Amino acid sequence: MLNKVPQITVFFWVIKVLCTTVGETAADSINEKMHLGLTGTSLVMGLLLVVALFFQFRSRRYVPALYWVSVVLLSVVGTLITDNLSDNFKVPLVTTTILFSIALAITFAWWYAKEKTLSIHTIYTTRREAFYWLAILFTFALGTAAGDLIAEKFGLGYLISLLLFAGLIAAVAVAHVAFKVNAILTFWIAYILTRPLGASLGDYLSQAKTDGGLGLGTFGTSIIFLALILALVIYLAITRRDALDSEAL
Repeated sequence: MLNKVPQITVFFWVIKVLCTTVGETAADSINEKMHLGLTGTSLVMGLLLVVALFFQFRSRRYVPALYWVSVVLLSVVGTLITDNLSDNFKVPLVTTTILFSIALAITFAWWYAKEKTLSIHTIYTTRREAFYWLAILFTFALGTAAGDLIAEKFGLGYLISLLLFAGLIAAVAVAHVAFKVNAILTFWIAYILTRPLGASLGDYLSQAKTDGGLGLGTFGTSIIFLALILALVIYLAITRRDALDSEAL
């Protein structure tokens, strides 16, 4: 089995941020438009995620469409998990942030204990891929909780939160490029931070102006970002720009 994850290029980070934004806005839009409630929306999106991951695991190589559909659905489901805990079960955002941080740390520790690496450049066994997707799910849930905690609970607002997380990601990039901080460590830190970045961006674009947003609405924002994701994924599927050299041949 070839590596199941794309190369880390600018395309990876752009699509990742777009996916995290869609995860925030699409969860809200589906909940509002279909009137399913958080529980119903969670069940529908959870089922779609299971189907997407089924085909993703069956694939023997990286397929852009399969991979990024799985990421989008994980983003939505991760958001819904946090929203369910906060809205339906009244779990404080501080608590969910701590719980998902612990869950992610345990996942990384378990992954490293079994595989002796957390590198995404070697996702070529089913067990490694399972660890990878589990970690991704917890990064989305954690990012949603942390983003909402800072933007809403701490009252910083969506735009300030967006700039804050963008600045933190820039600092991580500088730490890796200029100070040679471990690539695997900085990758995962940046990956976690892109979730609240995308969530803040989605809320800033979609929420009403009276609430500190631009008022584009969750549906309109979701459509715009899904179209951008689709265009980029089609481009990558054709050009194989983000495939490993051995896969592109």
